[in-house]
Amino acid sequence: MKSTVTLFAVTLALTLSFGAAAQNKRDYHVDVYDAGCKTCHDQGMKRFPSDEACLQCHSMDEVAQQTERHGEEARQNPHDSMHYGKEAPCQECHGEHTAKKALCQECHNFDYPKFK
Repeated sequence: MKSTVTLFAVTLALTLSFGAAAQNKRDYHVDVYDAGCKTCHDQGMKRFPSDEACLQCHSMDEVAQQTERHGEEARQNPHDSMHYGKEAPCQECHGEHTAKKALCQECHNFDYPKFK
């Protein structure tokens, strides 16, 4: 009986925690949520989406152009960097259901005021 109650409690906790994470949604992806989780979670629900899943909707050239900087900050484009070019994995910086820190900020103190 005790193991059944414990199993139920663990299952309930996991269900609620997954539900809470799934509720933390980005306003700009509202249309994608309506299409279902597997639209992005192409590698299964327990894994992060692949870059290919992100690139179904986002063009890396367009994203790099949108985050382009000028003057002294010209080399601080996170989507076209000195280190990774346009090849940095999306999930290294971006998290849909939980906030993440930009990969560049592991070593640099660049300010990305529009970072999502």
